[in-house]
Amino acid sequence: MRIHALQTGTVAIKQRQRAGKGPGPARVALTLADRRFTEPLPILAWLVEHPDGLILVDTGETARATQPGYFPAWNLYFRLGVREQVTPGEEVGPRIEALGFSPSDVRQVVMTHLHTDHAGGLDHFPNSEILVSRTELGLATGRWGKVLGYLPHRWPAWFAPRAVDFDGGPFGPFERSHALADGVTLVPTPGHTPGHLSVAVRAEEGLVLLAGDTSYTQELMLAGVADGVTTSPATDRDTLRRIRALGRSEPTVYLPTHDPDAPRRLEAREPAPAQ
Repeated sequence: MRIHALQTGTVAIKQRQRAGKGPGPARVALTLADRRFTEPLPILAWLVEHPDGLILVDTGETARATQPGYFPAWNLYFRLGVREQVTPGEEVGPRIEALGFSPSDVRQVVMTHLHTDHAGGLDHFPNSEILVSRTELGLATGRWGKVLGYLPHRWPAWFAPRAVDFDGGPFGPFERSHALADGVTLVPTPGHTPGHLSVAVRAEEGLVLLAGDTSYTQELMLAGVADGVTTSPATDRDTLRRIRALGRSEPTVYLPTHDPDAPRRLEAREPAPAQ
C-alpha cells in the first residue's frame, strides 16, 4: 500500500499549544496567554492506496477558513490562538487530483478528530463513507461542541458519518481496535480530544501510524509531552506512552498532522526511535 502526504495549507499556533502547562481548563488559558506563535506548520492529510480502494485520513482545511466571519468571533481560541493560510488550490480535492485520482475515487474517509483543520475539506467527499469515533462525534455535535472548538455548522448538510466503536481486540499496547480493511486498523488515541483516533497501516515496508494530533512533532511524542489544549494531560501522556510501546514492539513510522518532518519520514520509511 502506498501512502501519500497531502499538505492543505499551513497553520501557526501558540508555542505553548505544542507543549502545555497547567491543569484542566487553566491549561487552555495559559496557552492563549502565550504571545509567541510557532512558524507556519503544515496541515497534512494522508491518502492510502489500498487494494480495496482509496482511504483518506483527515481532510485538511478549507480555503473558506481564511475569509472574515468563518470562525465564531466569540471563541477566544479562534480569535487569539490560530493563524491559517489555505488557498483553493491547496485544498484536499485538488491535491488528490494532482496525484491522478478524483475525490470521488475515495472509498472511505477516516477522521482522526473533527477540529476544523482536519474536517475543513469534507465538502469534497459527498459519496464517500466517513468514519469518526462515537465519542468524538458525540462531543462535536453535542451542546458544548462549539465551545470545545468544533464547527458543526460548517460541515456539509449531507454529513452523516459512521460512528466507530472500538469493538475489536488489542492492537499492540492498545487494548481495543477496529479493523477497517486488510492491513488498516483504527486505534483509540484520546488526549488532544477525548474521541481522537489514529490509523495504523501495515504495508510491506512496515507499520505506519497516521497519528493526527497525538503530538505536534515526533520529538514531543518521544518526550511524552502533553499539548496545551487537552483537558486531560494524563490521558494525553498515556496515549503517547502506548505509541512509544508500539514503537518498541515493532518499527513504526510515526506521522502526526503538523510535523514538518513527517513527509520526509514517510518517504524514507524512517521509524521512530524505540524508547
